[in-house]
Amino acid sequence: MDLLHAVQAYNTRVVLAGVMLLGLASGLVGCFMLLRKRSLMADATSHATLPGIALAFLIQPLFGLPSKFLPGLLLGALITGLLGMLCIQGIQKVTRLREDAAMGIVLSVFYGFGISLLGIIQRMEGAAAAGLKGFIFGKTASMLASDAFLIGGAALCIMGMVLLCVKEFRLLCFDVEFAGSQGWPCHLLDTLLMGAVVGITVIGLQAVGLILMIALLVIPPAAARFWTHRLVPTLWIAAGIGAVGGGVGTLISAVYPDAPAGAVIVICQGAFFVLSLFLGTESGVLRRLFQFVHLRRYVEIQHILRSFYEILEQRNEVPIADPTAFNFAENGLVSIDELSDVRAWGTKTSLRILWMMRWEGLVFQHPDGRWGLTREGLPEAERVVRNHRLWELFLIHYADTAPAQVDRQADRIEHVLGTRLVQKLERLMHEADSATIPESPHPTELPG
Repeated sequence: MDLLHAVQAYNTRVVLAGVMLLGLASGLVGCFMLLRKRSLMADATSHATLPGIALAFLIQPLFGLPSKFLPGLLLGALITGLLGMLCIQGIQKVTRLREDAAMGIVLSVFYGFGISLLGIIQRMEGAAAAGLKGFIFGKTASMLASDAFLIGGAALCIMGMVLLCVKEFRLLCFDVEFAGSQGWPCHLLDTLLMGAVVGITVIGLQAVGLILMIALLVIPPAAARFWTHRLVPTLWIAAGIGAVGGGVGTLISAVYPDAPAGAVIVICQGAFFVLSLFLGTESGVLRRLFQFVHLRRYVEIQHILRSFYEILEQRNEVPIADPTAFNFAENGLVSIDELSDVRAWGTKTSLRILWMMRWEGLVFQHPDGRWGLTREGLPEAERVVRNHRLWELFLIHYADTAPAQVDRQADRIEHVLGTRLVQKLERLMHEADSATIPESPHPTELPG
């Protein structure tokens, strides 16, 4: 079946809408779970739903309902899922076990109980239990329109509840102590959030199954964090990734019926995560690599500027009295060997940085091969040296740092000193009324 025929099929469109709504709701709820540092709670509760499905299958015929009546199966899954969540919270409160241990206990015990019940059902005479395993691995391709409507309606209800409680959930996730001190019902809000997780898990059993359901709750919000660190944009990006990933996976499984739909949906979500990992505008790998390269280049330029100034200072060629009378074309010229010796760099490294600085207009090259500061480069060099020495004096007077050791420590922080911090250092060092550059607090001698 090609993509066009798959989209034209009524059942495919309905299932696509249901799965996309499930992805939207999963992205929203998963964001708060991620911020609450309880992402794996969904894994424990999803496994805890299995005995509820099996028990509902056994009990429904007693009330005159078909064994595979979907609302009843989901209700059973919801009950045991909530019970599993309450067991996790109860184990934490009653014992000294951490949350991860409590989740491991509940996950394994409930899942083992569910598998045992499935084994009993399979051996029952006349029990048509073949479809129950679809709740473990998902069965998106075989969903009926009624199933999709049920999933979509429940997802919309959960989304509405989450959107109405965004302010409360935000406070719960970021500062639960403050929320409690302000009289907010933190325990109720936490239970409501856990209930939303269980609800999403239950309605997602038909689509991706209880084993892979955690992917819909964890991957979209984790991918969204690479694009922004603000809550509201994170919510919408995560919801979008969940919806698009679910939709693309559903279409692929419709075109290729042999591909397991739940696994394909999770793979699509994983693909969006990888794209976000590398291309994210906030903390993606490429952006961080660019920032690292830019910072390294910025630090290297500042090192060269400070080396220039210190060499001129040793020669008594710094234009302190009248900078406007300084002949930049003839005075203050420094050879590449002098700069390389001061920084203990190779000639190639120094030349590479100097050519970058020349492109920025900070230095120029004399016809004889030496280098000098431009009218733009000299004030920048003075600023760099001044900030460095202010920090050195602060470390010596307020941090009990030995003068012989202060240069290296100041070298690590001088590049990120902001304007406010420099002004504070000036006040501490009683230099608020002076723009002069402090003397070096430790001896500096040029090599050889």
